[in-house]
Amino acid sequence: MGRPRPVVVLLHGVGLDHTVWDRVVPLLEPTHDVVTPDLPGHGSGPRVPDDVDLAGLADLTAASVPEGAHLVGFSLGALVAQHLAAHRPGLVSSLVSVSSVCRRTEAERDAVLARLESAGADHPGSVEASLERWYAGTDVGPDTVDRTRRVLLANDLAQYLACYRVFATGDAEVSPVLGRIAVPAVAVTGSDDPGSTPDMTHRLAAAVPGCRAEVVPGVRHMLPVQAPRALATIVNEIVGGRIHA
Repeated sequence: MGRPRPVVVLLHGVGLDHTVWDRVVPLLEPTHDVVTPDLPGHGSGPRVPDDVDLAGLADLTAASVPEGAHLVGFSLGALVAQHLAAHRPGLVSSLVSVSSVCRRTEAERDAVLARLESAGADHPGSVEASLERWYAGTDVGPDTVDRTRRVLLANDLAQYLACYRVFATGDAEVSPVLGRIAVPAVAVTGSDDPGSTPDMTHRLAAAVPGCRAEVVPGVRHMLPVQAPRALATIVNEIVGGRIHA
């Protein structure tokens, strides 16, 4: 009997959906089984309570994660993946945190809470501000930016705000248990990401035992879209056992 095929589960960011991985999936090893669920509160995912927290979001997400999966989480998805790796270790064989926040400072928390308030007051305006933060000055084409815009605008606003609140507060929730994570781990972000900064990636790597930090030059927040090959290389290495805890 042959060895089972590794399962890679890709968890997207807040307000997005599984399509954020479209440029990454074809670059993953063909021996991997790849799962790209919509997070709860997004797309085809289950609805979330208005007062959902990171633990609740992670519990709902766990239904899409087979035992022993290699978890790759982007932004909000990274916080969910970290929570699962810390609290449900049997589910997780390795962890890649992409463009993840970690242990925000007071100023960083104030900034994200201001963006949350803006999203509730003017969702279309906040979408345009997000696109500017994520894509300004990159070589990502207007068709791709417009595709992201359409996904963001299609959200159920109440569900989006509930999940955005988890993104704004979840790093504080998971921070005390990051030291429990005992699987091979990489934290990666773009050098020009203004929200999930290189400093945060180094904080995360310092907090998770044996975690490696990677900073991709010239990349902003949408690393799976802007630098899919760099990300796929990391995922293939960790799933292939070439990165160790």
